[in-house]
Amino acid sequence: MLKQRLLTAALLIPLMVAAILFLPNGVFAIVLGLIAVIGLWEWAGLMGIEPFWDRWVYVMLVLPLMWTAGFVPEGFLIVTYVGAAGWLVGLVMVMWFNSRPSAIPPNWAVGGISGAFVVVPAWMALVILHGGKGYGPHYVLFLMVLVWLADTAAYFAGRYFGTHKLAANVSPGKTWEGVWGALSIALILSLTGGHFLGIGAEKLPMFVSLCVITVAFSVVGDLFESMFKRRVGVKDSSNLLPGHGGIMDRIDSLTAAAPIFTAGLILMESVG
Repeated sequence: MLKQRLLTAALLIPLMVAAILFLPNGVFAIVLGLIAVIGLWEWAGLMGIEPFWDRWVYVMLVLPLMWTAGFVPEGFLIVTYVGAAGWLVGLVMVMWFNSRPSAIPPNWAVGGISGAFVVVPAWMALVILHGGKGYGPHYVLFLMVLVWLADTAAYFAGRYFGTHKLAANVSPGKTWEGVWGALSIALILSLTGGHFLGIGAEKLPMFVSLCVITVAFSVVGDLFESMFKRRVGVKDSSNLLPGHGGIMDRIDSLTAAAPIFTAGLILMESVG
């Protein structure tokens, strides 16, 4: 299993970095959109939809939202803002499910709306971040490094120091110590990353705060997918990536982090 994980990571990480740094924004949006489509297909499985083509029916119902936003003035930006604000609802759902695991019924309406809310704003936020004026590929790369290192820090902090469960009925392995480890890395990386991205001293405190909030909600994104996996009794969203599970298992934290980070940057730039 470990060998599979390392081989898959060794293949995918360079490809992802190359796509971020070298693809034009339009091509990047298409590549990322294909990943989003696979994520939606996997999400249909988390809704309890088993037949292969029935899952694609769900994907085809969500795709018009992605398509239409491209033709609406400021459509991507609006959906990104809505997605960022919507993660407050996601947090409430996770807390509710943790206190009463049967509180969120396993029906298609809740699952379908949740899947669109998880995948679509994240895709749009990353496209904005990649090609938006004043941002660019290095912002996307920083965000992904921020989330991945925070996930790693949470894992090791939880493994070696974890004693207090974060949400036992949602993800039994996660602890508060893991969260503090992730937030600590976010604090350190935001200070160095702010300099790398050219964030001025006057806005650095806001940038650091945004990075910490982003990582906090990345944990919510992880828990949100775990909540749906527990509802249908599966460990992974699929077996597409050897040793890693599915696409959604790799991007669950990023789905929450991307709209939060992008919306926060835009708001930060409007200050002063």
